[in-house]
Formats: sequence, C-alpha cells, structure tokens
Amino acid sequence: MRAYERLLNYVMIWTTSDEDSETVPSSDRQLDLAKILVEEMKAIGVMDARVDEKGYVYGSLKATEGMEDKPAIGFIAHMDTAPDFNGRDVKPQLIENYDGGDVCLGDSGRTLSVSDFPHLKELKGRTLITTDGTSLLGADDKAGIADIMTAIDEIIKENRPHGRLCIGFTPDEEVGRGADFFDVKGFGADFAYTVDGSKEGEIEYENFNASEAVFKVHGVNVHPGEAKNIMVNASLIAMEINKMLPDNETPRHTEGYEGFYHLTDMTGNVEHAELKYIVRDHDGKLFSDREERLRSIERLMNQKHGEGTVELEIRESYRNMKEKIETCMQLIENAKTSIKKEGIEPKVSPIRGGTDGARLSFMGLPCPNLGTGGYAFHGPFEHITVEGMDKAVNIIKNIVDIYASN
Repeated sequence: MRAYERLLNYVMIWTTSDEDSETVPSSDRQLDLAKILVEEMKAIGVMDARVDEKGYVYGSLKATEGMEDKPAIGFIAHMDTAPDFNGRDVKPQLIENYDGGDVCLGDSGRTLSVSDFPHLKELKGRTLITTDGTSLLGADDKAGIADIMTAIDEIIKENRPHGRLCIGFTPDEEVGRGADFFDVKGFGADFAYTVDGSKEGEIEYENFNASEAVFKVHGVNVHPGEAKNIMVNASLIAMEINKMLPDNETPRHTEGYEGFYHLTDMTGNVEHAELKYIVRDHDGKLFSDREERLRSIERLMNQKHGEGTVELEIRESYRNMKEKIETCMQLIENAKTSIKKEGIEPKVSPIRGGTDGARLSFMGLPCPNLGTGGYAFHGPFEHITVEGMDKAVNIIKNIVDIYASN
C-alpha cells in the first residue's frame, strides 16, 4: 500500500483535539485512530505495537542480526488535527495529472488558487489531493503517520538491514500537549525525527520560542444613563490593549525568523472581556522582550483603570530546539544526504511554529523535523501530492540505510 492510500484511510477518522478539554487525550476520538494504527502495525510486523492509557501509540523493530550496536532511530508523528477548522467528514479530491492551475474545492465556493499558492505551478503533472472546501484535509499530521507506516512496511518487506527502529504516534500535538506524557525512556531511541513538516525535502531544527498569553479584563456594568464616572467597559479596554501592540508584528506581516503577536480569540461585554494571544520568536532575548511588553501593558492598564482591572496569564508552550540539535548535527547532515539521494536539494528552514520534536529535544530525545509532502495546513486549502509522499517515504528509508551502514 502506498502512503497516499493510507492517508486517504486515516483522514476519514475524525481526530480533532480539544484545547478546552483537561482530559488526556483531549478528545476520545483520537483513540479511534490509535487503535486502528496498533492493529495495522501488528499486521505489517510490528508485533509489540500498543496504545497506552493516555492515547500514545508505540512500536519497535529489533535490530537486524549483527546490527545491535547501531544507533536506535525513532520516527514520530501526531494523530490529532488542528481545532482551527472543521476536521470532521473529510471528503478528499484526487486530481490526477494536475494541470498546475486553480482548483475548485467541491461546491464550497472556495478555490485553491495559484495567486494565493504560487508553488502550485511546481506540482503540475502530479496527482494532487485537496479538500472539498468544507474541512481541512488532515495531512497535518496523518501524512506523517502514513509516510512512517509505509516506510516501515517496505523496510520489513524488502528485508532491509537496520538498527533498532522505534515508532511513536502522539495525541494532542495541535494543542501543545503532544509531548506531555511521551515515554522517552520506554520509546528506546537514541534520537528521532518527527515527520510533521511541509514540502518533501525540508529539514527543520529551529522553531519558535512560544507562549500563550491571556488578558482578562474586569469591568463595571451599570445602566448607561447613570454610568458617568462609574462604568468601566471591559470590551473597550480590551480594544485598547490590542492597540498597544505593533500593527506590523502579526503573522500576516512576518516571515522567516521574524516573531509576532497573534490574537487568536476575543470575547467580551461591558463586564468582562478576554483576549488570547500566541507569542512567538526564534530569538530567546527577543522572545523575553515580547513577554515583558505584555506585562508592561498589564501594568499600564491597571495604573490607568484601577488595580485588578486587567489580569495577564502567560504560559510557556515550547522552546527553540536549536540549542539541543546543534550538539548532534549528524542528524541534519544524514537527513540532507538522504534527501539528495532522491534528487531533491535539501531545504533547511526555521519552523514558524512548533512540533512535538521541540519539546522532546528538551526531554533528552534530539528530534529534528522532516517534510511530509503537504502544504497549507490547518484550513480548507490544505493539499498534498502522491509523489511528494512517495519521496518522503524514501527519505525515511534512506535515513535508516545510512545509520545501518555507518
């Protein structure tokens, strides 16, 4: 079975995580895919496959005889899809010999356009998989799962020599909790690669430092006819808070290593308002400066409107894994070699987000990220190609070969 065929099976399973849930996993529906993956792993020969009580899927292959001294390599992907957009009732469109032009996404009224996604022209002649415009596709990260499963399946069938191989599929990555209960010691790898990136041939080992910031504004609500010098409108103060942040430091205005403040949610009335931001920067000092700017806004608002009017909560999500990967750059060099073997020029780029690998690197498992073959994740314009996934599978196999031969 090819990787895209597995992907088309996996996307039928609704696995959206729930950022408001306190359970692990955050949604029981993720266990539906976990159980299927365990059975599939056993069917292809990963006989110790299992899912634990937290919804983490693990499995391994013993080293080929005589290769027990080779490094143990792990490959990791996540099962959940982002809560940013509908992840239920996915209806993929399969377009063979894609012409490189605009694509109507079903009857949704949405169009996957070359003007918005210029790279589409480079995909001409491939088999393109898109959504029907009513949901995301779920290639983030079911494509990563499919790439790993297919690579392991082919390694077993082809009797390719290998060291110990470790497979892990996590829940709740999209809500920042994918590594919370990952059993690094039990996983058994010396290092690993997450397969959770975009275009095939990409390597990422730098990610944002990230936190979530929530401003809670407490107002005073009275009848507007008697409000003078009494009413404190929480919604107006919330608007004032947002205006104190730089207009040009949002995701829309930044790229590469540039950080941002991203307002993700806002609710409010006169009595209470809330602003939720994600805060990102690759540079540790600049990241600290961003958090301090938010704290200074809290102080200024309370000086102006009264102590206790504004409360700020900041919660760290993950840190830049670069400092951990720089001590074992063979991971990157071997990935580059594996990619070049497929006729692709490796592209090393910073992640404008995070992966499980970022946190796992700080938990003692160095873990850079590889591309899956997909694009435009987290929304109705998500797409991937059959050929890109095939390349991603071969890159995984090439990495295994390198460590078996060294």
